Amino acid sequence: MAKATRAAFGEALLRIGGTHDRVVVLDADLAGSVQTRKFGDAYPERFFQMGIAEGNMVGVAAGMALAGLCPFVASFACFLTGRFEQIRMSIGYNDANVRVVGTHSGIGIGEDGYSQMALEDMALMRALPNMVVIQPADAIEADRATAFLADYVGPAYLRLTRQKVEDLFDENYLFEFGSGVELRPGSELSIVATGGVVHHALRAAERLSEDGIDAGVTNIHTIKPIDEALLRKLAASTGRILTVEDHGIVGGLGSAVVEALAGVPGVATKIHGVKSYGESGCEADLYAKHKLDAGGIAEVAREFMREMEGAKASD
Repeated sequence: MAKATRAAFGEALLRIGGTHDRVVVLDADLAGSVQTRKFGDAYPERFFQMGIAEGNMVGVAAGMALAGLCPFVASFACFLTGRFEQIRMSIGYNDANVRVVGTHSGIGIGEDGYSQMALEDMALMRALPNMVVIQPADAIEADRATAFLADYVGPAYLRLTRQKVEDLFDENYLFEFGSGVELRPGSELSIVATGGVVHHALRAAERLSEDGIDAGVTNIHTIKPIDEALLRKLAASTGRILTVEDHGIVGGLGSAVVEALAGVPGVATKIHGVKSYGESGCEADLYAKHKLDAGGIAEVAREFMREMEGAKASD
């Protein structure tokens, strides 16, 4: 059943509250939107309403972490990473044990428009030396990732969707931090995707198979540290990697993949994501415009394959 990853996060946080008494939650007047209200209702003594002041919220959370608590701070991803300096100094530099949870990420949030869209957040968070970056692909993975973060020690960024995403996993799914998940094998092209576009990538692979292109799909839920061993395996097996993400093409999944494969001979990589500022529109229309739906990803993949075949023919 399709569900937003932010909703799964809220449910997991409520459950964790009963088993982890050091977990506290800080809110910036968005508890209903970021799905932390259930935790606040159940554990009011561990829920702190900071008002519309994300920078202050980050600083308070860092202090709580340094005092031995395990804070989750949640807001729209664009509002949190807009306070990058506070995250950089208060959380990152102090190696504070804070989970920064950014919801409403990417163009998938739709009609709220660019002012509410985080398209640069992973680039910023990846730049911090000790910050891990996790982006679940469905509700089950979001649930498991949240549970993992309740026990993880160190700064972490969790990127979540506003929109519902299709189920990819069942209740038996095991989240393995730092390990990618091969969802579909392929011998000619490896599509490496993350977050809310993973299910679109799977459908794109199905369309490509109808054209005689054998494309595999891999879900990368941990952007940092990324699964270099798996990426090298994919590079060796297909020689072509197409990355797909609801994020700018600079600094996100694509950049992480290219960095991981630097120096690996015989592999061609294409980064596919958002190349402009966002705008207002429904999710389906925006995904179609930016070629992040199944049809668009398939189109980009076909173009990539033609480019590679053309380059091969000219050698």
